[in-house]
Amino acid sequence: MIKRILLILLAVVLAWLAWEAITFPNVKKLATEKPKTTAFMEQRKRELRRQDKSDALEWRWVAYDKISPSLRRAVLVAEDNQFYEHEGVDVKAMQEAFERNWKRGKVTHGGSTITQQLAKNLYLSPSRNPLRKVREYFIARSLEKHLSKKRILEIYLNVVEMGERVYGAEAAARHYFSRSASALSASQAALLAGCLPNPRIMNPGDPNKRLRARQKMILSRMRRWGYAFERQVLTDKKLDAEKPTTTDTVATDTADAEATETTETTGTAATETTETSEPTDTAPEEPPPTETTPTDTTVTTT
Repeated sequence: MIKRILLILLAVVLAWLAWEAITFPNVKKLATEKPKTTAFMEQRKRELRRQDKSDALEWRWVAYDKISPSLRRAVLVAEDNQFYEHEGVDVKAMQEAFERNWKRGKVTHGGSTITQQLAKNLYLSPSRNPLRKVREYFIARSLEKHLSKKRILEIYLNVVEMGERVYGAEAAARHYFSRSASALSASQAALLAGCLPNPRIMNPGDPNKRLRARQKMILSRMRRWGYAFERQVLTDKKLDAEKPTTTDTVATDTADAEATETTETTGTAATETTETSEPTDTAPEEPPPTETTPTDTTVTTT
């Protein structure tokens, strides 16, 4: 009887592994193509349609060098200050997140890197299901294998949710500040980066106390060492293969599960707590690499 049960379990596991292998996304094509939509965007569209609302979303793709350096730096210091050091997964940050969640008795920290968040946004769901986390891990490692750090950050900044129906840096800059993403000031960039843990609660168009506190924390970090964060990504050998050629589309929505649910924050940046808590500036003080000027000049428009 026990042997039969074990054989059944083995068959189930093998079937699951086969399914995962068959459905595993082809991330290699993202080196030269921009995503046409994301799993999060499609989920948000379905939610809006169920509510008998229009599923129109604001999304414009722009090239990396058309996104303000201030926003690129702000997102890095707020979300993943070990971005250039890890290979998609920050094991130490995940361990720390597990320990915090264990003490609180609930999941409030994800320990995810920017690469993991991109994997989740592109292909998965906001669910905290352990199997989803396993899939996220392998997709993140695949993204790091096939794409440069610059390309990963470029895609992330173009698809991440930055408010209700607002996705990506260009749409957010135009929606909130009536300017292009390339023209964002440091203060505006810090406000957009600060909303990322939960953009539907921390609305850049009407900042609450928590978002203002995060904005100040991010600006403080940028003054200390954020100005020198991009050298590795800009000198990556893979840059020549990263010029997207497809045109823009007005896309769907990259939303997290519930409007009141705190999104998984990235591994080694500010430690996010529940939506009522105030962020603290606890990032490590070691200076990051110095920055050089980006050379990718490809621009796509709608």
